[in-house]
Amino acid sequence: MVKINTCIFISGKGSNLKNLINRSRDYNFPISIKLVVSNKKEALGIQHAKRNFIPYLIIDTKSRNFEHRLLIDLKKYNISLICLAGYMKILSKRFLRDFGKKVINIHPSLLPKFKGLKTFAKILKNKEKKTGCTVHFVDEKLDNGKIISQRFFFIDPTDNEDKIKNKTQKLEYLVFPESIIKIFRNR
Repeated sequence: MVKINTCIFISGKGSNLKNLINRSRDYNFPISIKLVVSNKKEALGIQHAKRNFIPYLIIDTKSRNFEHRLLIDLKKYNISLICLAGYMKILSKRFLRDFGKKVINIHPSLLPKFKGLKTFAKILKNKEKKTGCTVHFVDEKLDNGKIISQRFFFIDPTDNEDKIKNKTQKLEYLVFPESIIKIFRNR
């Protein structure tokens, strides 16, 4: 099977990165992770890249031409898919246009509800009965692109932000790989 060269963008612990690395080892899983990008040099997820001998880049998003330099590296690794896995920066319209290939994101709510940050607090404040996660294509608007997959669970009255976050992450580990398979099923 010819696999799609993929780059994973992270900002933190990289638990979705770790899950995707493990899944990418399956013969039938459609991606090969060729590069990891982080906007934080202290991101713990970089350790997953190091342990698995995956090249990684630390980008300084305050640098003037960082997106241009990043596009050069994506081309160097022949990247055809970017997965945003806890990446906490917005990609510019120009970057998305210049990359010109698929970019997907996983978000910890049932979009279009609760776009942006502080998702779990918003869910509790609004007394939601259910929540979950969404994988969607990235477009020029925040958490707006076409939805690929969603999964949900019902909120227990005793759930707090940490419990909801843990339940959501467990769903993310299922739905992110399923969404990648779904995208490339009909190649």
